[in-house]
Amino acid sequence: MATNLAIDDRLIEEAKAIGNHRTKKGAVTEALQEYIQRKKQFEITRLFGKIYYDPDYDYKQQRSRQ
Repeated sequence: MATNLAIDDRLIEEAKAIGNHRTKKGAVTEALQEYIQRKKQFEITRLFGKIYYDPDYDYKQQRSRQ
């Protein structure tokens, strides 16, 4: 899918240099992948403190079950 975007050339060149990318597409693709990964990680961190475990659960007993 072809897309025209007005992105600051200075930012693109810096991203290419830092990421060792030869093309603008490579730099933008990796940036988008990292952005998506960070957003997903943030959603996971919102669950911290909301998952409750059974205090009587014995994981060692579960390991020995055949």
